[in-house]
Formats: sequence, structure tokens, C-alpha cells
Amino acid sequence: MFKRYAYKNILKRLIEPRKFIQVLSGPRQVGKTTLIQQVMKDISIPGHYVSSDVVSAASLVWIQQQWETARIKQRSGLYKKGFILVIDEIQKIPGWSETVKLLWDQDTGNHINIKVVLLGSAPLLIQKGLTESLAGRFEMFRIPHWSYSEIKEAFGFSPEQFMYFGGYPGAAALISDENRWRHYIRDSLIETTISKDIFMMTRVDKPALLRNLFEIGCSYSGQIVSLNKMLGQLHDAGNVTTLSHYLDLLAGAGMITGLQKYSPKKIVEKASSPKLQVLNTALITAQTYTGFERTRLDGEKWGRLVESAIGAHLINITQGTDIAVLYWRDRNREVDFVLKQGKELVAVEVKSGRARTSLPGMEAFSKNFRVKKLLLIGGGGIGVDEFLRMDYGQIVSLFS
Repeated sequence: MFKRYAYKNILKRLIEPRKFIQVLSGPRQVGKTTLIQQVMKDISIPGHYVSSDVVSAASLVWIQQQWETARIKQRSGLYKKGFILVIDEIQKIPGWSETVKLLWDQDTGNHINIKVVLLGSAPLLIQKGLTESLAGRFEMFRIPHWSYSEIKEAFGFSPEQFMYFGGYPGAAALISDENRWRHYIRDSLIETTISKDIFMMTRVDKPALLRNLFEIGCSYSGQIVSLNKMLGQLHDAGNVTTLSHYLDLLAGAGMITGLQKYSPKKIVEKASSPKLQVLNTALITAQTYTGFERTRLDGEKWGRLVESAIGAHLINITQGTDIAVLYWRDRNREVDFVLKQGKELVAVEVKSGRARTSLPGMEAFSKNFRVKKLLLIGGGGIGVDEFLRMDYGQIVSLFS
């Protein structure tokens, strides 16, 4: 049975003595539930799995009931090695973090050996609850989108299929029927994420603006766009502050992010126009009707997908680490991606075959800043498929 890269780390943490609440957070349909169920099946410690999705009116009382069920089973004497309580979609219960804190602290004080795992598909809301109430009591696993290596191992995708169809495992079996695949991505992933993980969980005063921002963000993935100029293309325009906030919400939901421009001065970096970047290329192709084969023959469209796939891979495998993914531009010269770890820099140029609106800026960047490595992907450098197979450890080795 296929197991994701995080499997061994989660397994290791759960067989350790009870220390922290384990939290798995990430976008919809990236395998969080399957992952923890695989761990629970293989581990020698029994457990109780529940999801707030199956409760019509999930409440704090429901959490207490599930927790008490775990306590009763643990106290029965049959589970001397401990007991695991897993609560899925925890963010759907208002005020969940205070209740979890109270129950966790009660068990700690009473020496009750119940290990707790919380799963959530709205990372921003999960993080808010953790930092407000559970500081010092949790460890976070950020589960990103599937990498090319994972989707290839599980479903046999070619690099070209991965770049076009993306890395959603639930949609992998549908790619032979592109129309069905497209509707699944739009209805079960895009719409569900926006309507349930963002609108229902966070205050959004201009929902039409956020939807419009998502669509335009997908269209401009890989491009540097001024938020002020973007306002002119949006139907329900707010202001730059609102737009920036909505972009953060979309990033927190694992859809689109805005990369910042590298600068030695943090103020300049924060104030830069973002380079828009989807976190899964399926979000681009599901909104078009060109089709896989026609897109492969269109150098401009395919080049854009290649660059977006590289950017998404870099962001997904460095998520939650000390490596930042940025870009750099000075006048008409640009570096596609800048990896920053402390004061060390790695510059990445992608040669995808698409027409560029700016000139390569590797030489100018290396003259202005101390760069550890200059990396070329495609065009005689590292092959695109080879780079997409690189894991976090290999990315870290670029700084050595």
C-alpha cells in the first residue's frame, strides 16, 4: 500500500511517550485522513477515529463526548500501551482549541495516557487556534500537495501528466476522461475549498472579489502583478489591503500564493508586487478547455505550466521549513525563483520554452548579491522531471 513521505515521521511520533498533541494540517484532498488511518492500522497502539464531518451540528459537547469515549476505553485495562484519539476536520467546531486545551491538561494532570491527533483542512484557522490556546502543547505536520515522485509511484503519472493534471490523488483515476476530471477538480476541490474552508470559516466581506481573484491568479500564475493594477481587472474591486488579505486566505487554503521579491531590506521585500503562483497546476488546467494534447503542442501554454509546476514544487516541499521561496527583478531582468536560507541564496532559472517578457537576470543577480549556487532547470541544465523528483533533503544540499 502506498504511503506518503510523512508516514514514518508520524508513526515515530505516535509510538513515543505522550508529549504533545500531533496536528496534521493541509489543503483538501491531499491524503491527511488516509495517512493517519494507515498509521493507526500499522501501529501497535489502538485508537478512536472520529470526524466532525459526520456530525450535523458539531459542538464542544461533541468533542467532550468523543474524548470521554477514549478515556473509558483507555481505562478499561485493555490498552496498557496507551490510546490514540484522532479528531478530523477539527476547525469546523467553533472554540475547539479551548476545549482541547482543557481536556488535554486534565489528562496530563491525571496521568491519562491518551495521545491526541488533530486533522484540519483550513491551515489558517488551525494555526490560529493552536497559537491562541495550545502554545507549547502541540507539534505541527504540514501536509502539502502530492509531489511528482509520490503521484508517479501511486498512479504511474509521466512528468507531462503531472504538470497538466497536477497532484490531486482523488482525481488521478479520472484523467482518461478529461471532462469528468475537470468537473471533479472544479466542483469537489475548488468550489468546496472556497465555500467551506474559506467562506464558512473566515469573514469575507466581498466573496465575489475573492472568487475573481482566484480565477485571475490562476490565469497569471508565474507572473509578477501589481495589486493596484490587478484591482482594475476585478469586478468587485476593494482595496489593496483587502486584496492582499484574500490572497493570504487563498494561500492558507493551499490554492494560490504571492511570492515576494528578494531584497536585503525586509521593508522593500514586504512591499513588493507579488509573483502569483498556484500550488497545484490542476487549478490552472481545470479552468480551461484546451485539453492535454493541444496544450502540449502550445509552447506558450506548456511553458507556463512547466514554470508553475517548478514553483509549486519548491513551495510545497519547503513549506514550514526555514527555506523561503522568493523571486527577483530589476528593471527588465528577472530571476524566476530565489531560495533563501538564513543569509544563503540559491538562484533558480527555468527554461521552459515560453516567450518571456523579461530577460534572464542570473548574471545581474550574482553580481549584486552573494549567491551560493546558480541553478538552471531545462535548456541543458537539470531536467524538469529530474528536478521534480528532488526532495527536501536535496534542496537543502544546494546550500552546502
